Amino acid sequence: PGRGSLEPLNPGVVSAAGQLLRLFCPGAFPMGASRREAGRRPNENLRDIKLERPFYLGTREVTNAEFRLFDAEHSSGTLAGLTLDNEAQPVVRITWAQAALFCNWLSDQESLPHFYEVAGEDVVGFNTESTGYRLPTEAEWAWAARTDGSGNQLKYSWGSTLPPAEGSGNFADLTAQSYLGQIMFDYEDGYLATAPVASFAPNQNELYDMAGNVAEWVHDYYGAVGSASGVEVDPMGPLEGQFHTIRGSSWAHGSVTELRLSFRDFGEEIRDDVGFRVARDRKSVV
Repeated sequence: PGRGSLEPLNPGVVSAAGQLLRLFCPGAFPMGASRREAGRRPNENLRDIKLERPFYLGTREVTNAEFRLFDAEHSSGTLAGLTLDNEAQPVVRITWAQAALFCNWLSDQESLPHFYEVAGEDVVGFNTESTGYRLPTEAEWAWAARTDGSGNQLKYSWGSTLPPAEGSGNFADLTAQSYLGQIMFDYEDGYLATAPVASFAPNQNELYDMAGNVAEWVHDYYGAVGSASGVEVDPMGPLEGQFHTIRGSSWAHGSVTELRLSFRDFGEEIRDDVGFRVARDRKSVV
């Protein structure tokens, strides 16, 4: 309301850092998992979601090279003697706030209004009217990961059964058995830790690494998810909290619980298996 008409449909935009973002015009879907689903956790209550706003979503996770355009000093470090810091690997060991500040920096490069309101190094709020870069909301992430355009909800990125089909993504596998306690013994992807982004086939929405490689910070604070009655429209999560929500599995995940696309995690500390991808709203033309 009050936003004027939307710009003509452009199926993709390219950010100043060279990232392709695809346009999605979503709809209604159930977020979460049935209580009967094996591996389900109590924080996955089913919620009726309706996404009314079209949004752009990065097809790939943000790489070290892209993040270093913003913070030249950043290092994603090493793991078991292997580098996590090559240019094409996804950036890791960043806080949620660093991801949000990267989004504001991207907006600056294109003279877009900041989505995140900042005081010093702290993110203190956000402007929902901004068309600047931001993290995807949890609901947007879930829609893009799980819906296939025909009303179905994917359980795993590759289908409905374990183990993953060959080449499905970078998970806790035989390659990582010397480092990780819990792995899949019937899957091998060739990477102990992070792989260069987009090393595996994209999902049904032409998005890479929505499962595996690194888990991803999303916009929302993490909070208790009630089984609210009624439909939630374009939810953006709680207004405050200590933790932020993390979605998706990573190279360190290999259990039924973690590999399911409805898996929800949270945190505030940096991790060597958490990165992010960028999103933004479509501009309105007044």
